[in-house]
Amino acid sequence: MTELSAPPRSESALGPAPAGRLPGTRIVGAFIAATALALVVAVVHLTQGTSAVGALDLLRLLTGGDDETVRVLVASRMPRLLAGLTIGVALGFAGAALQSIARNPLASPDTLAVNAGAHLTIVSVAAFGIALPALPAGGLAFCGGLAAAGLVMAMSSGGQAGTTRLILAGSATALALSSVSMLLLLLFEQATIGLFAWGNGSLVQSDLNALTQLAPIIGLAIVALMLLGHRLDILALGDDTASVLGLDVRRTRLIVTVLAVLLSAAAVTLTGPVGFVGLCAPVIVRLLGPLVPGVHRHRVLLPLSGIAGMVIVLGSDVLLRAAMGAQAGVDIPTGVVTTLLGAAILIWLARRHRDAGPTRRPPGGHAAVRSAAFHRTVVVVVATVATVGVVVGMLAGDTWVLLGDLVNWVNGNTGPAYTFVLDQRWPRVAAALLAGAALAVAGTTVQAVCRNPLAEPGILGITAGAGLGAVSLITFVPLASVWAVSGMAGLGAMLAFALVYGVAWRGGLSSDRLVLIGFGAWQGGMALITFLIVSRDPWNTGKALTWMSGSTYGRTATQVLPVAIALLVLTPAVVAARRELDLMALDDDTPRVLGVRLERTRLVALGAAALLTATAVSAVGVIGFVGLVAPHAARALVGGRHARVLPVAALLGAALVSVADTLGRTVIAPAQIPAGLVTALIGTPYFVWLLWRSRASAPQSR
Repeated sequence: MTELSAPPRSESALGPAPAGRLPGTRIVGAFIAATALALVVAVVHLTQGTSAVGALDLLRLLTGGDDETVRVLVASRMPRLLAGLTIGVALGFAGAALQSIARNPLASPDTLAVNAGAHLTIVSVAAFGIALPALPAGGLAFCGGLAAAGLVMAMSSGGQAGTTRLILAGSATALALSSVSMLLLLLFEQATIGLFAWGNGSLVQSDLNALTQLAPIIGLAIVALMLLGHRLDILALGDDTASVLGLDVRRTRLIVTVLAVLLSAAAVTLTGPVGFVGLCAPVIVRLLGPLVPGVHRHRVLLPLSGIAGMVIVLGSDVLLRAAMGAQAGVDIPTGVVTTLLGAAILIWLARRHRDAGPTRRPPGGHAAVRSAAFHRTVVVVVATVATVGVVVGMLAGDTWVLLGDLVNWVNGNTGPAYTFVLDQRWPRVAAALLAGAALAVAGTTVQAVCRNPLAEPGILGITAGAGLGAVSLITFVPLASVWAVSGMAGLGAMLAFALVYGVAWRGGLSSDRLVLIGFGAWQGGMALITFLIVSRDPWNTGKALTWMSGSTYGRTATQVLPVAIALLVLTPAVVAARRELDLMALDDDTPRVLGVRLERTRLVALGAAALLTATAVSAVGVIGFVGLVAPHAARALVGGRHARVLPVAALLGAALVSVADTLGRTVIAPAQIPAGLVTALIGTPYFVWLLWRSRASAPQSR
């Protein structure tokens, strides 16, 4: 096995750099080949654009040319080219440095939420109408990215507690930060116009001002990392060995992290978050190991990763404009293409990477044993909370009604004004209630089958698949019926589920591999959704943003019906399999010994979870964290037996989404906050606390 496919070791997941002299000929050859490839891509990149200036016009510049060609080159193409080169080398260096200090091949500015933190700070400033020059904006982005990276690294024990834990901690943090960014984009749509596409990484540049201000900082950070290359080589030997050799491990990690975050923040300030370049570039370079011995030495790895980053960014831009025309380079963010590439590489790596981190334990392993009387009390209390949430949801909104008005409406005795208000409101309340219950049941099932207490339907790509199906139909067939949208959401969810399950299967199903591949599918699905929005309807991003944020706005009784049917049909089936879920949550051997047909049961259970998620997404859009938080809270209350967990989780999920929807409709009425953003803001602190509580059990590097 290669070092990327080997199981994680206590010393170094990436392997120490080889000792001895570097094989100079092959190293020089690798640099020459990489540089030549970058130059070829750069030259092709210069020939593309929306103007009529082509390759022959550029060649004529060697003999004089004309002023129009010079103006196009200086004002448009050179700034775009230089921006691509700059962020490519910055993200390549940053990704290689982060992977080395975390000793984890899946660490990157994306998976450590650095890009999400930097993006949030810039959007926050723009939302309040403050225009900052590049350097102050870069400083704010650096602070946001550093805070996000610090939180993720702390929750994942520096990334060494396992790849799955790192991915889950980073994805949860990024989701929370992105939720706040999306909220600002929705609330301050005029002030942040154009930032949605920029938020996915756009190379469009109006001038060289930002580049000239940020380039010296990027250059200094690159030089500093090169000077630290020998220390990183020693660090790759393991913490104990590095300490014996006199290296201050903690200080080295801190300095390298700061430099990597600085590079990532500068790249975000310049072009927005260009996804997964920091993941792909070092991985591609490390794959050259068998051909170029010594490539793992950091003074070779870092610059080669920078060159690979340039090729990835410019190559993605070239491919985009070659496939879809020159205007696509303006309308569609280059980061969409790099994210799709990164998702594919992440899935490929996940198929070869085995993780035995602390997340591979029964999800109810630390749940307390509760009596039957306590369980009944909890059910009554949670049911009461859900009922109160429904009643308050019917009363609250931009128009408040009294309880007596609600009673009269139920009896058909209200006037036209209140009848209209409540007739419009009850489908929203019902959609939130039923979708929350469906997501909670789906999350409970996924956590049991995967034996992963940090898994949820969204992290398995099901939510992104359902969202992609629904947004595709809304985009291409704006007048599609509710049932058609629900059907497309269900089809997208099932296709995503089939893809993730099929790719994750390799002589058996590894729960860690399933989660990592699902994360890659989720990122790829969200990139495709962004592509549809900006390519087909770029001036109406609010519609898709609202859908992707999870909203009950404008829901009708017909839209609520599919999720109600799914709950009525699938929940009893899941409850009937409660014994099998209890056994599967333990290990793979126990169910087989007791006669459970493991693979068939696992497939049916995950299929039910996918359908529940699909109908919930079709009813309220993409809502995260419910399938994670509700099962955890239920196990903490009533123990780990699924006969008890399922009803409590369903009630908690229903209450959570109902409360989130009510808050979103009332806090800033008549404006509204999508329910999915509120659940993300509520669920993130719980998830952070959960990871922080369990970090003590994470295996530390030796």
